[in-house]
Amino acid sequence: MREIRWQIGFILIIAFFIINFFVFDFDLKFKLMNIGLFSALFVLIRTVIGPSPADRIVAVDILGILVVGICALMAITFDQSFFIDIAMAWALQSFIATLALAKFLEGRHLDD
Repeated sequence: MREIRWQIGFILIIAFFIINFFVFDFDLKFKLMNIGLFSALFVLIRTVIGPSPADRIVAVDILGILVVGICALMAITFDQSFFIDIAMAWALQSFIATLALAKFLEGRHLDD
């Protein structure tokens, strides 16, 4: 059953890349944003059904990195600097949340 899920996932990823790069005639920046959003979908799935809390924390951290990257691409694409401000705020919030969740999983309080 596990191999079948891996094969289906691999086929879906290959189909997405073929459609994204060869069928649609978008600018490269939009194609990169599509890849980031597609990756964020997989990270959200790992966040919801992660086998352990540590996997969920890592998935949330990766989601923060993807959001920062997508905001940077949007800032370049639309020539708006406020996307960079959003990206910086998200990065700081993601870092603090990761530290807080790691301390919580260790069983320590946040003021330790």
